Amino acid sequence: MAVLITLLGYLALGAVAGTMAGLFGVGGGLIIVPVLAFAFELQGVAPEVLMHLAIGTSLATIVVTGASSTFGHLQKGSIHKPWFIALLPGLMLGAVAGVFVADTLSGTLLGTLFGVFVLLVAVKMALGLAPKPGTIAPGKPLMTFAGAVIGAISALFGIGGGTLSVPWFLRCGATMTQAVGTSAACGLPIALFGAVTFIIVGWSHPLVPSTATGFVMWPAFLGIVLASVPFARVGVKLAHALPGHIVRYAFAALLTLVGLRFVLG
Repeated sequence: MAVLITLLGYLALGAVAGTMAGLFGVGGGLIIVPVLAFAFELQGVAPEVLMHLAIGTSLATIVVTGASSTFGHLQKGSIHKPWFIALLPGLMLGAVAGVFVADTLSGTLLGTLFGVFVLLVAVKMALGLAPKPGTIAPGKPLMTFAGAVIGAISALFGIGGGTLSVPWFLRCGATMTQAVGTSAACGLPIALFGAVTFIIVGWSHPLVPSTATGFVMWPAFLGIVLASVPFARVGVKLAHALPGHIVRYAFAALLTLVGLRFVLG
């Protein structure tokens, strides 16, 4: 019975995360990590591993949702394959490095850094800041370096990377469709390598709950994957029913509250 109640709770959390992701146009950890951190806190998960579990589990869910998104963009031809291939080595190495950095940080510091990152995204969203469109793509070495930076930051905070990669692709001269599609493809290796590395580094941690493997909590993974995808469609319908500026300001306000919660503890 307790297991069933826990799973139902994660399904509800997945529904909330999916709805907000569809409403605000994000599919990664900016929504999932705070939701998981709140849920794990209520369950009494040790604060030393709470954020690590939230981030690792978030990346694991993005493997599934990101694969679906990538397949859809691939069918529509919106992935810039040469850029993705150039970024791929950096994305993989950066994701692994980002997890090892997270593993060296205390749960409190990791949560504070996540809060600062979320607040920066909120400011960007509230002010409507956008990169200046470019016309010339950088060479392969710079693309690989950019991939490493995007992969490391994304894995460190448990996000799919779109917050960083979409502006980068726009600066490289991509259309918005190409930027979003290629960003979705980039999120898959980040999430896969990040999640696997989180499992490895947390494998024998004494504070990890029995329902987790390393820093991935499987009941939470299952509930979010099952519920977030269908409920994302509900969020998309709400987004189309509301004025764009209201959605943008609402997202910025939500991120501000989330960021302050993590920064202020």
